[in-house]
Amino acid sequence: MSPRKAVVAALAAALLVGPGVAAQAATPQTQTTAAAAPARDRAAAATITWSLVRASNPTEDQRSAYDLITRAMNAAVARYNNLSDLGKTLTVRYEPGVPTADGNINGTIRFGSNRSYMNERTALHEISHTIGVGTSSGWSRLGGSGTWTGGQATALVRQYDGSAAKISTGGGHFWPYGLNYDNEWSATAADRHVHIVAAMVRDGL
Repeated sequence: MSPRKAVVAALAAALLVGPGVAAQAATPQTQTTAAAAPARDRAAAATITWSLVRASNPTEDQRSAYDLITRAMNAAVARYNNLSDLGKTLTVRYEPGVPTADGNINGTIRFGSNRSYMNERTALHEISHTIGVGTSSGWSRLGGSGTWTGGQATALVRQYDGSAAKISTGGGHFWPYGLNYDNEWSATAADRHVHIVAAMVRDGL
């Protein structure tokens, strides 16, 4: 295993210990890599970290939501960290008034009260918005025509789906592999989602 992958694997494992860093955080806290790691290794092994904003005296509804959100985010962040070198610090909130869930390029993800959206599929999808899918100037430039024009992500989807495949864009989303709905979910689709988002970043997302 390369030094970079070893660092990524260690960070992903750390996120999955116990109930997750989010389950213990009253306010957002940024997790850091070990200070002893060389600067070049820290830069090469960028990682996604996250924290959950919790009420000091949560209601039963909040405790239930926090548990589901923590499971979803731990799984999604581990998948991103295992399969990509993307980096982002995320702040996650439970806001019952949000109709489904949403993600902002400023690193904020909000889950509403609908428990059916508190799953890994939704978490992966919203993380992509924080990275720039549908929210960045690069998205407008490369995906504004209705088809993603970046070479690396296009080559990847053709590797998956054949030489005529393309990534369609619209409404701040992409398909295939955008994980926009639960019926798009599979472990393979989830892995491909992460790889395509990473390729979009290399294209200039």
